[in-house]
Amino acid sequence: MAKKPQATSSRIADNKKAAFNYFFEEKYEAGMVLEGWEVKALREGKVQLTDGYVVVRDGEMFVIGCQINPLKSASTHVNPDSVRTKKLLLHKEQIKRLTGKVEQKGYTLVPLNLHWKDGKVKCEIALAKGKAEHDKRDTIKDREGKREVERAMKSRNR
Repeated sequence: MAKKPQATSSRIADNKKAAFNYFFEEKYEAGMVLEGWEVKALREGKVQLTDGYVVVRDGEMFVIGCQINPLKSASTHVNPDSVRTKKLLLHKEQIKRLTGKVEQKGYTLVPLNLHWKDGKVKCEIALAKGKAEHDKRDTIKDREGKREVERAMKSRNR
């Protein structure tokens, strides 16, 4: 009996700003349509997701603002565009469902992270609702409180 291959997954990049600016309602994993030089750059970690967002056009989803910086050695014969719009691969039913939700007031789609899954690049996206200013202050307060507790525990253990 042959062994089933293990699913391997490792993070490439995270959008840390998204958790600060949004409440996440639902998360989805989508494939990405990439060019060869982009995949090579991702292997080197040359990607920035912070300013990225997801749009729906003609029943298809795209990531805009995800910056993949080209490698000098891998992109000699192509003209790389580091902020190229990248297509996301989802089922039609998922796209229709997300389109309906996004058209509701206050919802948006944000990319959370890029990761490898079985040798393919996947993008985790979230249906999100924007945080108000006081919610952001609460997030900062909670984060600082956790830091103080960790510092106190560290100094106590010494």
